[in-house]
Amino acid sequence: MTTPGDIGSFTVWDYLVFALMLVISAAIGIYYAFAGGGQKTSKDFLMGGRSMSAVPVALSLTASFMSAVTVLGTPAEVYRFGAMFSIFAITYTLTVVISSEVFLPVFYRLGITSTYEYLELRFNKFVRLLGTILFIIQTILYTGIVIYAPALALNQVTGFHLWGAVVATGVVCTFYCTMGGLKAVVWTDVFQVGIMVAGFSSVIIRAVVVQGGIEPILNDSYYGGRLNFWDFNPNPLQRHSFWTIVIGGTFTWTGIYGVNQSQVQRYISCKSLLHAKLSLYVNLVGLWAILSCAVLSGLAMYSIYKDCDPWTANFVSAPDQLMPYLSLDILRDYPGLPGLFVACAYSGTLSTVSSSINALAAVTVEDLVKPYFKSLNETKLSWISKGTSLLYGAVCIAMAGLASMMGGLLQAALSIFGMVGGPLLGLFVLGILFPFVNSLGAVVGLLFGFVISLWVGIGAQLYPPLPVSTLPKLLSIEGCNFTISNFTTAMPTLTTLIAEEPIIRTELADNWYSISYLYFSTLGTIIAVIVGVIVSLLSGGLKQNINPDYLITSKDFYYLKSVFPCWKDEEKEKIEVLSNKYIGTDIDQGTDNPAFNHLEMEYTEKKDTANGIHL
Repeated sequence: MTTPGDIGSFTVWDYLVFALMLVISAAIGIYYAFAGGGQKTSKDFLMGGRSMSAVPVALSLTASFMSAVTVLGTPAEVYRFGAMFSIFAITYTLTVVISSEVFLPVFYRLGITSTYEYLELRFNKFVRLLGTILFIIQTILYTGIVIYAPALALNQVTGFHLWGAVVATGVVCTFYCTMGGLKAVVWTDVFQVGIMVAGFSSVIIRAVVVQGGIEPILNDSYYGGRLNFWDFNPNPLQRHSFWTIVIGGTFTWTGIYGVNQSQVQRYISCKSLLHAKLSLYVNLVGLWAILSCAVLSGLAMYSIYKDCDPWTANFVSAPDQLMPYLSLDILRDYPGLPGLFVACAYSGTLSTVSSSINALAAVTVEDLVKPYFKSLNETKLSWISKGTSLLYGAVCIAMAGLASMMGGLLQAALSIFGMVGGPLLGLFVLGILFPFVNSLGAVVGLLFGFVISLWVGIGAQLYPPLPVSTLPKLLSIEGCNFTISNFTTAMPTLTTLIAEEPIIRTELADNWYSISYLYFSTLGTIIAVIVGVIVSLLSGGLKQNINPDYLITSKDFYYLKSVFPCWKDEEKEKIEVLSNKYIGTDIDQGTDNPAFNHLEMEYTEKKDTANGIHL
């Protein structure tokens, strides 16, 4: 078994590969700063002129999902707890279908830049302001974690100064995002997703070679209890089960893909609704591929280290350092490949942080500047957009300091999205699905949902969950080549902030605070919806008239009807009745009759729409 001094170190080739990735990323930003006359308006800068195609946007969405949190956190999760994480493939499918068929049609139809513009159209300015502020807080906190994650990897495998790497990450992201706007973000993501796939692949291929094929890896994983795909225990205290992942995970990721500005901003920048929907479905294939790579990496890691766990043996100080440790261990004889893996983790961060910075700039300009400074022209707004990008880049770097104290990156990141994203998802659900919900119900529902999810989320940090929800699979150090008495052999069991369990635990801590972190978003959403509906019904919500453009309607499901023709299509039946009504009449014979011309235009438009042509 490898000892701490045997895993090797970075070579010149590793640094060159890493530096080349940074240079190309920055160059893309410079190119789009001047291409096509530059970013002349705020729409050009924030929305890419609404001219993006499906494939690059899909790759951009995939790259942002595949942040360093995924690269480092998911394999470590599988290594410690097993392959149950792969059930997220079901979660991602449900998330993409809900996002593309419920939320996307409404946002795209309204032609908005900030998703929170919708809240003012549907409710009022105060609701829009609340949504904007919560999004800004959520995104800054999450981005701090994403910046810190690759810096941790660099520090572990290269000896780079931790905070030097944090600053470098933030500076490069801020540079190309500020220079090139959304187009730079999207096309840099396209390049970076290639780097990420290559980095993951290098580790997986080498691990398969080292272990003598895929069969030994699966065999070790099976006997080590890592192939635990299905667990239908309904206990909400269990950290991961089929129900927590599918139900809780769907709520969490729908809050990200369905209504989060960072994701929505890119697919509504597409040149048509069809391209926007295709970007989400193509992205789903990318999500499956990434999840497969991450799970397989975790299983390969277990097969290699099943007899000598680097964390228990104190070779690494945190679970999130396991993947960079593995990469330097098995790739040390191939100059450049360890650098490729670190570039993989770093690329995930660049893509996520740049999209977050661009989204923060968008909501600031659209929700906080334009409504109150209406005299500003597009040139000034473009400069303000770039200035806010620069400002948020600096703020996100500062927030990385907080992330350094949060422990497990994967759980911390999803917990933040759950605590804040859940109530925000509930707010948009109230607006799009419930025509009788009014602004009072929306505000009260949002605040109740936020208070409840914040309560359970913070409580879970202060009172670590019970062992039923956090106990990892057994790991061994019997095969390690060192004197066991020199090391602490007890296996840490938590990925949260607190390292030691409080002495006194209340009933509240043992049950309420021990709920799976994936249910944070579910709680926030459900509470927001229930309270919002009740308050609206009690305050006269049924009396209001809402513009149907602000709601999801049957017309928005034409795409699904074209995919599933067995569905009853009421619109087509109406068209047939309409056409049969005039067969053989004077209107049918008089092609020059204005009444017939108007009817013909209406008939043709409805027929084409019902057949999905307008998509």
